[in-house]
Amino acid sequence: MNISIVIPNFNGRDLLLNNIPKILDAVKNYNGGSIELIITDDSSKDGSIEAVESLLKRIISKNNTRIPYKVLKNFTGTNRGFSGNVNIGVKNSTGDIIILLNSDVVPKVGFLEPLLSHFTNDSVFAVGCMDESIEDGKTVLRGRGIGKWERGFLVHNAGKLDSERTLWVSGGSGAFRKSIWDKLGGLNEIYNPFYWEDIDLSYRAQKAGYKVLFEKKSVVRHEHSKGAIKTFYKPFRVRKIVYRNQFLFTWLNLTDKMLLVKHFLWFPYHIANAIKNRDLAFFYGLVMAIFKIPKVLVYRSKTKSFWVKTDEEVTSNLIN
Repeated sequence: MNISIVIPNFNGRDLLLNNIPKILDAVKNYNGGSIELIITDDSSKDGSIEAVESLLKRIISKNNTRIPYKVLKNFTGTNRGFSGNVNIGVKNSTGDIIILLNSDVVPKVGFLEPLLSHFTNDSVFAVGCMDESIEDGKTVLRGRGIGKWERGFLVHNAGKLDSERTLWVSGGSGAFRKSIWDKLGGLNEIYNPFYWEDIDLSYRAQKAGYKVLFEKKSVVRHEHSKGAIKTFYKPFRVRKIVYRNQFLFTWLNLTDKMLLVKHFLWFPYHIANAIKNRDLAFFYGLVMAIFKIPKVLVYRSKTKSFWVKTDEEVTSNLIN
């Protein structure tokens, strides 16, 4: 299988300079096909691209070998957001399998083979990694997600790490079959600038009958506090976007009639709860989502022909 490693970047110069050599070292012994590296930049202003290009030239010169790579630049001055940035990278890739790595993620040596082993099954769309998440100086193991429809929304959490079935594969540390990615249309850019887009893609894949898995032997180190969201976005803005995208996910994907009815019946409860807690971010998020309803309706009309599973079937047995 040919592999394309796609790294989306926004002002992550120091992270890229530190992590790219480690990423290349982690995959250097792969002999099951070709590997290419694609860095997609989202109008960074910290000299990321110039630094990365210089780094890669030095690595090539030092090792006397050619490392196929592409550095895709956004000259518009306007951020595409995470989904848009990743989609550009995947569109320009040539691999059978796309490995998405955030700029603050470093895979460990030996992560690749267990990850790829699942793709011998043609029904597998995506496989997620074991995430050594660095949080407040501590290492927390993550990577498998669970969820259920509750009080009108999909409630998702981290799951136990002893099962290969997962609700979603992270867009920051996972492998995706490109042919199915293209069929599904990739990440939905309605979620820009970030959050819920990888849950949405994994959910759509499962409703379309494909498998989404977790591989605990494929380990990556993820320093969340150094990523672009923590660095460049204020907490209140992040919360508004999270609420907006939670609404959008529901309106885009929920098709079971009873669950749809419950979604709207629970609305008064959630509004009252937001008022009680003075949660202004909830109301900002709701209004922002309402303005996108025309796009939601167009998207639902395009995707309904893909569904072969119900919402209940997707989330069944994903409760621990």
